[in-house]
Amino acid sequence: MSGLAHMRPSDSGHTEVNAISDPVGDDAPAIAEIGFDRAAHRNCSEILWQNLTLNREKSAIIGPGRTFTYAELVDEASRWGHAFQDFGLKRGERIAFFLDDTPVFPAAFFGAVRAGFVPVLLNILTPPDTLNFFLADSGARLALVDASFSKIFDGETVKGTALEKTIVANGEALGPDRIPAADFIAGRPGDLPCADTGPDDMAFWMYSSGTTGRPKGIVHLHHDMAYIQESFGAHVLKLKPEDICYSVPKQYFAYGFGNSIVFPFSVGATALLVPGQPKADTVLDSIETFRPTVFFGLPTLFTALCRAEGVAARDLSSVRQSMSAAEILSEDVYNSWQKLVGHGPTEGLGSTEVLHVYLSNRLDDHRIGAAGARVPGYEVRLETPEGEPAKPGEEGVMLVRGHSNAPLYWNRPDKTADTMRGDWLYTGDRFLERDGFYYFQGRADDLIKVSGQWVWPLEVERCLNDHSEVHECAVLAHQLEDRRMALRAIVALKAGVEADEVLTAKLRDYVKTKLTPYKSPRLFEFVDELPKTGTGKIDRQALVKGG
Repeated sequence: MSGLAHMRPSDSGHTEVNAISDPVGDDAPAIAEIGFDRAAHRNCSEILWQNLTLNREKSAIIGPGRTFTYAELVDEASRWGHAFQDFGLKRGERIAFFLDDTPVFPAAFFGAVRAGFVPVLLNILTPPDTLNFFLADSGARLALVDASFSKIFDGETVKGTALEKTIVANGEALGPDRIPAADFIAGRPGDLPCADTGPDDMAFWMYSSGTTGRPKGIVHLHHDMAYIQESFGAHVLKLKPEDICYSVPKQYFAYGFGNSIVFPFSVGATALLVPGQPKADTVLDSIETFRPTVFFGLPTLFTALCRAEGVAARDLSSVRQSMSAAEILSEDVYNSWQKLVGHGPTEGLGSTEVLHVYLSNRLDDHRIGAAGARVPGYEVRLETPEGEPAKPGEEGVMLVRGHSNAPLYWNRPDKTADTMRGDWLYTGDRFLERDGFYYFQGRADDLIKVSGQWVWPLEVERCLNDHSEVHECAVLAHQLEDRRMALRAIVALKAGVEADEVLTAKLRDYVKTKLTPYKSPRLFEFVDELPKTGTGKIDRQALVKGG
């Protein structure tokens, strides 16, 4: 079954979707495994609205800003939905969201989707030229922006787009075509009837990071949020209504979106929203002040927290459960976090296309170095480069199937065909499977041939990261003057460690001893800090350009 039934060009030149269908059939084995009823989830706002009856006066959101009960949040969301309608948006029109983690995000999001509109969740670190592409590609006539970023929405950034008005939240609205958020929703009713959407209607978009080319608009449907709750949320995360969830990854990322919006609201728990840069001291202060019970981070964050000055004296006793995703934690950082809070992070791996995690360790079964086992509700399989099923112990590229798989990339039929292969999603990630757990082996296209031997850079990175004097590192391909390929290690050392020729020789020999001589980097560079992407991962593109 195709995920895209019919497409036509609109008057603005954008491709409009008349009908989208989830390519995964309701008879897929993993769907039955968790008993998911797609037809019961016609509008994703029900995740919030159900709490009007179940948890009306309970805190939905806490943080340095205003606290909202569930009743207050539904009231606010209703005002946003009416305001979007009164602006004159048509059903299915996109609204650009450029928001940090404040209550405005979930209020406006749920109001928009309940009214039948489509929020486009954008990374607030997006540069102006890429933001211009997002606005043009989505065809958004309306943008909702935090005041601290509103100056970006001007001049070349909006040139050639359909943008008409910018709503400014959490601060003063300066300049033409700006509307203060308070004025935009003022006087609107505090109740909002639900639009007659269906499970396979567009609900919201996110964009890929663009690390492998032009970013792609990832379309998600109204039933997708309920699916990640009934799979990962119910079978792995297992939140309780009394939990307070603190996700340092932001809501505009798929991982943070599930952590801060989907999972806590699905069970009547509380979300802690903290805007601003997630510096180690800010995160530790937030834990001490707001006492979250479930903490979501990334390996780079756990590394920074474990090595933060004075962390051993911090009161982190409220955290009963910690979750990590995106990359694999080193054993050193895992053990350090376990020493601080009494447990190690439960690691998993997901993607924006699947909306959240589809491989995960279990709360009571942590395999160090493993991305995890298959999450109930998802099927996974490994495929060789020849398209054959990988044999036991044989490496293969992973494909995943579940009801939260995005059906298409917006306006990108070529990339849709590459990734959405029938009812399976091609991840491009290579894995080995052992005892039902999957071990990440790198991307399908990132092997480097050194001295006639294939080398996986991530293996070398992990080796160096285990060295007692290394804080973090990245290993890249480097072409020598004679056109031979070599490995280049860019290393940030732990505080107090000096870089010199003796240390370089020590690190080179360490890799030779732990791995094999040809896997040891020829070139070592030492830096104070490695650049990061908006998701907290090491920015390899920046390192390549800088080299």
